Amino acid sequence: MRASTLCLVFGLVLLMTWTSEAYTKRFAAAVPESCCFSFIDFQIPGNKIVSAEKTGSDCPQAGIVVTTQKGLEFCVKPDEPWIKTVMEQLNKAG
Repeated sequence: MRASTLCLVFGLVLLMTWTSEAYTKRFAAAVPESCCFSFIDFQIPGNKIVSAEKTGSDCPQAGIVVTTQKGLEFCVKPDEPWIKTVMEQLNKAG
């Protein structure tokens, strides 16, 4: 009697683990990698920026994630004139 109860409990734990992994894999694609929720209000010198990438369409607000030489990341509004210039320069260089 105890062995069958133990097997039942073990089977239920395995089933719960398997379904939670399947759920995570199915809905993980719906979560964007990086989104901007607040934006800086200052300009970063173009020579300090190593990359600038637009946020995905799944994000609630459009933004550009800027990475500096020191590895710091900042969110910039895409309509800022200075970031448009930086993006053009990065596209020409890369």
